Amino acid sequence: MAEPIPGTQKHSCRRVDGMAVCCQSVVMTRTQIQLPDDTFARAKKLCEAREMSMAELARRGIEYILSVYASEADAKREWQLPKPRNLGWKGLSHAEIKAEAQLTNTELRLTRRAKK
Repeated sequence: MAEPIPGTQKHSCRRVDGMAVCCQSVVMTRTQIQLPDDTFARAKKLCEAREMSMAELARRGIEYILSVYASEADAKREWQLPKPRNLGWKGLSHAEIKAEAQLTNTELRLTRRAKK
């Protein structure tokens, strides 16, 4: 006979013949989608090759798209330039990098010759 195990409200845990059996319940919504025939055929082949259901393929695809696109809160925020990182380019300081970046090609060649 199955009896509830105290302290396991998040999971459906029962004691059956002296053994604890736990199941996590996941709430899902059933839906229908329409796919072009060629898309359906390709998806079906992929599902067979990967041994997964069409529902699992759809869930994974939707989860991926949701992870790639920004949420509404992120989309409403104004874009800001990322903070610069110190990458240590050629061992130069920020001022030296800025000075070198402003040189023309001729000035750069002359500067390098002078250093040799």
